[in-house]
Amino acid sequence: MCAAQSYRKLWTRFLTQKSSPSHKIHSLKNKPRTAEPFRGRILGIDPSLRGTGLAVIDVQHRDSIELIFTQTVKLSAKEPLLNCVYKIFSAIQKVIEHYQPKVCAAEQTIYVQNFQTAQIMGIARGVALAAIAIQHLQVFEYAPLRIKQAICGYGRASKAQVSKMVQAILKIYINVGLDETDAAAAAICCFFTESSSLAEIE
Repeated sequence: MCAAQSYRKLWTRFLTQKSSPSHKIHSLKNKPRTAEPFRGRILGIDPSLRGTGLAVIDVQHRDSIELIFTQTVKLSAKEPLLNCVYKIFSAIQKVIEHYQPKVCAAEQTIYVQNFQTAQIMGIARGVALAAIAIQHLQVFEYAPLRIKQAICGYGRASKAQVSKMVQAILKIYINVGLDETDAAAAAICCFFTESSSLAEIE
């Protein structure tokens, strides 16, 4: 057999093996898997000692975001600090246990010049994060400007403008408190801006 015929046989055998079903199956197995889009519930929190806003949204795809729960944990100015801490913590725990969100989103504390106000806001935020941590949930935190930018396209939007846009996105036409729409805005911001991270959450 001449060398040319040997090369032709080898080449024919190579092409046959390359196009065989077993080779195709092997190629598909080694193909990297793309992450599935996030589906599930996100708990949004707007921390405040006297009026913590809570909202749970259910996401199926980008055009299907449903508001399934809202609450404002309203506490009187006469309520002792420890009672406020307990009630905020308990409210968040109950929401997590009942609605089973996959992830949480919280608004960060804004800059304030008054030390006492900053301290009180820090306590509310700490309580909220502790309630989330006990449930071993991941939390994404956002500055108010970033949330407004994600929802309204404008970082200096008013609370009323945020509320109006949140209701338009969620297609709700009911009277929802501003603390609750702020919480929903945090949850929507999380879904809009963390798609790759959310897709990895089981």
